[in-house]
Amino acid sequence: MARKWLNAGWMQQIVFTGPATIAFAIIVLLPFVMGMYYSFTNWNGVADTASFVGFDNFRAALTDERFRQSFLFTVKLTAVAVVLTNVLAFLLALLLTQPIRMRGALRTVFFLPNVIGGLLLGFIWQFIFIKGFAAIGSATDWHLFKLPWLGDEQTSFWAIVIVTMWSGAGYLMVIYIAALINVPKELNEAAAIDGATAVQRLRHIVIPLIMPAVTICLFLALSWSFKAFDVILSLTKGGPFNSTESVALNIYTEAFQNNRYGLGTAKAFIFFLIVAAITTIQVRLTKRREVEA
Repeated sequence: MARKWLNAGWMQQIVFTGPATIAFAIIVLLPFVMGMYYSFTNWNGVADTASFVGFDNFRAALTDERFRQSFLFTVKLTAVAVVLTNVLAFLLALLLTQPIRMRGALRTVFFLPNVIGGLLLGFIWQFIFIKGFAAIGSATDWHLFKLPWLGDEQTSFWAIVIVTMWSGAGYLMVIYIAALINVPKELNEAAAIDGATAVQRLRHIVIPLIMPAVTICLFLALSWSFKAFDVILSLTKGGPFNSTESVALNIYTEAFQNNRYGLGTAKAFIFFLIVAAITTIQVRLTKRREVEA
């Protein structure tokens, strides 16, 4: 009987999880393993064979000045975009958990940018920065709208940050709203009776209790910013003079334009290890600050 139950249990697991496991292996695991293999070759993406070159691609990637610059830009973008996007999302969540009119409609409006594809999003904002801001600047004579938003290194960086915040804050806002709704009202009411101000209640009660949501939102924002590609490709194409080229865009250029797939996959593998280490540290640090209600 035990053997029949065991066989039945294994059959159930195979039937229910087998298709998903096979699909995951084909779509994720197999390309990952093949990418690791090609990172040790000089394959150009066309030839039928690829010769083994050992760690030459990794040495070339680590000494590539353009790759280092793209990595520094990606780190800078991530540091700024993660903080600002999470702050904006949290403030929107605080606002939209208050008893205000049109609360449901506003939640939908702020979430909508997240459903727009990255390439389309970049082209929309490219039109806004070039045509829309120019028209506003001509009408109002405000210097802010006359800046070369996509033609200068500093302003193009902040243009990407603005688009990143606009597209990602709505999704993180939903997570923060779910966390804020679950904060026990009794704790806030008791603290208010004891004389705690709104800022004190927010700092010592609300934020510690929503730390699981903060962990998730920081992780998502980190992964989005590190993998930034489609918005940058459609907005600035890495310009001007490669000043806004992200690591993902650099890898894409190396593999698909320069036809050096071995070097491109080596860069991708190095980048994967760095991002995995940073996100693991982030999750562990924020997990320590989580408390139970």
